[in-house]
Amino acid sequence: MQITSFALLAQFHNLLQTELFPTIESLVDTLSKPARLLVSVVSMTPLQRWVGDRPCSTGRIPADRVCIATAFLAKAIYNMTTTRQVLVRLQTDTQLRRLCGWDNAGQVPSEATFSRAFAEFASSKVFERMHAELVRNSLQGQEFDYLSRDSTAIESRQLLTGEKPKPEAPVETSAAPQKNKTEKKKQKKKTGPKGPHKRAKACERGKRLERQRYMNLKQMIEDLPTACDWGAKRNSQGNDEYWGGYKVHWDVVCSGRFRRIPVSCLITSASVHDSQVALPLMTISAERVRWKCDLMDSAYDAKIIRQQCAKRGHEAIIKPIKRKRNKPIPGADELTAEEKERFKRRTVVEQMNARLKDEFGGRIIYVRGAAKVMAHLMFGIVALTVDQLLLQRTG
Repeated sequence: MQITSFALLAQFHNLLQTELFPTIESLVDTLSKPARLLVSVVSMTPLQRWVGDRPCSTGRIPADRVCIATAFLAKAIYNMTTTRQVLVRLQTDTQLRRLCGWDNAGQVPSEATFSRAFAEFASSKVFERMHAELVRNSLQGQEFDYLSRDSTAIESRQLLTGEKPKPEAPVETSAAPQKNKTEKKKQKKKTGPKGPHKRAKACERGKRLERQRYMNLKQMIEDLPTACDWGAKRNSQGNDEYWGGYKVHWDVVCSGRFRRIPVSCLITSASVHDSQVALPLMTISAERVRWKCDLMDSAYDAKIIRQQCAKRGHEAIIKPIKRKRNKPIPGADELTAEEKERFKRRTVVEQMNARLKDEFGGRIIYVRGAAKVMAHLMFGIVALTVDQLLLQRTG
């Protein structure tokens, strides 16, 4: 069953409560809250179309990828940390095993098969595309009041996975030959290529935020670093925090009854500044939903970001940063009383950060590499999105 429009969400929720849940409970006993969410996610996302088995003419028949994908969704929904823990649960929990599609414990594949299937899901980015279609189909025709943008730290399990943050480039200590004043003046006079036909070459040497103005979405995403490295940020208490790993950047829309719906997300290295991911996220979100106002914290306070928001017809409420008096940005010195009140709605994206880490397996990650880390998180993000969509129907 696939939801094809926002108007069908209420009917789908009633169908779950009155027909689907009672029918399943007659077969596998009373469903727990995580089990009900698992059934809802599988019902709303057509796994067979995305990860369905392909015909195999020779060799052994591969394990059912739909059942394995359902088990990985259960791993995020039940907040389990490792694949081995999932396998132990499938061996002992009859209800969960039957919801995933296996009648007896002997049908559950080995841990190696789970690992190969997970690598396939990560390389094909199947759950990222599934989430994009889920958002478009469920929220089509709706215009939201606000879109909140933020990032959250994703720590890498360095000692357990063997993935260590990328070290900084060593500083050369050897004595370099001193240049005289004439050579320094000649070096300063060298400038980049001029003229519109050479803008691309000059743009390649500029800052990333400047370069993104002349890039398409694919180029912007490919230009973002995704290697595991060190990151730092200042928390709400004013203290600096450091971690090794990645960052997940995402957009969350909110309006009226519908609040805290994740619509797009990207993963980068931990050292990437939040402002460098604003334009790619804005482009992705614009392809899926419509909104009126962007809410961002001071990390996104840049002239280019404000210009792109205005170009798309969005109002930008960005918390200003303290700048030197000789470098003010027009209209960005201070928020008005009304803007401060509206800016409070930005906390919805922080609530989503907390839910992803505390309830959907985003805090402890054992896999290595940006692609696999993103795949691990996408299982939780898909489940979180479905939960938020259905949560509004019960409110």
